[in-house]
Amino acid sequence: MTLLGGPAVHASAAQAPSVTAAADADTLYRDRERPASALAAEKIWADRLAARADDFEAAWKLARARYWLGTNGPGAADARKRVLEQGIAAARAAMAARPEAVEGHFWMAANMGALADAHGLRQGMKYRTPIKAALEKALAIQPAYLDGSPDRALGRWYFKVPGLFGGDVRKSEAHLRKALTYKADSIISLVFLAETLIELDRRADARAALRAAIDAVPDPDWTPEDARFKAQARALLATLDR
Repeated sequence: MTLLGGPAVHASAAQAPSVTAAADADTLYRDRERPASALAAEKIWADRLAARADDFEAAWKLARARYWLGTNGPGAADARKRVLEQGIAAARAAMAARPEAVEGHFWMAANMGALADAHGLRQGMKYRTPIKAALEKALAIQPAYLDGSPDRALGRWYFKVPGLFGGDVRKSEAHLRKALTYKADSIISLVFLAETLIELDRRADARAALRAAIDAVPDPDWTPEDARFKAQARALLATLDR
């Protein structure tokens, strides 16, 4: 269950350029739609974590970068699966360094969710319970993290998981609406809410959420993700308006 990124858009394979210790990984990551930049940022954080296992910042940012590369980066499905598994390992390093910090728990859930979403029922069953536990921990630590992302991700969990295994579209709506109290024009949260509302057969409300997503100004920190979700909102709205 992809918790942040939209449908994967896979660029052509590119090798990470050589980087120096002085390279700014954060700047490179902001340019993550270019595979070479995302790979270069990932390498800087990976090298830092290899040099010092308790480097919390490197660990969680590495988990975030691997989530992006595993859902939107170059390479075949098997390669992206390995990247997401490595993202889980990086998130666990962040959790070991600072157990009560939100970042490790959230990015572990994000990487697990992407694996569950893209790699079949077996992965979904394997990670279903750990994802929920990690998100509930993130929510308990810092509900406002990334504009309510713990609630948004839990809303997605309840939407994606079958009812027999704990899914509940009404709980999905409740969590997504809570997420929107932190950022009312979150494009990602609005699209997720629209999908939940469609499942609840509330198509007029879903249309309103999708139009709000289309009209919203992209967040400068989430420009690539917001662009994908705006496109998804337009496509979904078109199906509702037929």
